[in-house]
Amino acid sequence: MSDIEWTEQTWNPVTGCTKVSPGCKHCYAEVMAKRLQAMGVRGYENGFALSLLPERLEQPLKRKRPTTYFVNSMSDLFHEDVPDQYIEQVLEVMGAAPQHTFQVLTKRATRLPEFFENREVPKNLWLGVSVEDRKYGVPRIDRLRQVGAYVRFLSVEPLLEDVGDLDLAGIHWVIVGGESGKGARPMRPEWADRVRRQCEEQGVAFFFKQWGGWGQDGKKRSKKANGRELGGRVYDNYPLIPSITIA
Repeated sequence: MSDIEWTEQTWNPVTGCTKVSPGCKHCYAEVMAKRLQAMGVRGYENGFALSLLPERLEQPLKRKRPTTYFVNSMSDLFHEDVPDQYIEQVLEVMGAAPQHTFQVLTKRATRLPEFFENREVPKNLWLGVSVEDRKYGVPRIDRLRQVGAYVRFLSVEPLLEDVGDLDLAGIHWVIVGGESGKGARPMRPEWADRVRRQCEEQGVAFFFKQWGGWGQDGKKRSKKANGRELGGRVYDNYPLIPSITIA
């Protein structure tokens, strides 16, 4: 089982990454990878350096019970150093395991339209981008919208500022959360609530994941303030599965 609130299992046929935007500053995966390297765990011999692990490709095929997998929680499948051919192998596994749902989240949104221009998107793939701020995050939404995924989602985590007015056309699910871990930056309640209201107005499923290292009262916590309430209510909505559309 995964500790990530919006998924069930993680599947990491790639590990390691490099920083591309402010949301990467306190990457939880980097910290965890270094810890696993120190423990001698297989797959993390290179720490957080990008590593392809083809021996893990068939893991979901061995599980018959329908499961939701977050793909590459410890990396980014669309990292520029992951070859197209390897991504194709990952997609082939998804196609061979239609009982599962696969969630792929990337900060490399510019690669998405080109990669999928002449490739079919598996019906059980939920494709998402990170939207941590206006400068780097918001422009990724337009790139995602160009891909004909059955479910397109946004991970607005860590939410680092008011991201302003969002065009959520073609987006089916939005996750919001604050940053946790050492050096966590605060998330203001009004930023999260503005995203929530826009989801409600535009008919998009909204999921509030956590407050992170700061509480909704604006005070820093010694431990993760992982409360799920926003404005006194828990939001844990998931998307309906729509017919495929290309914006």
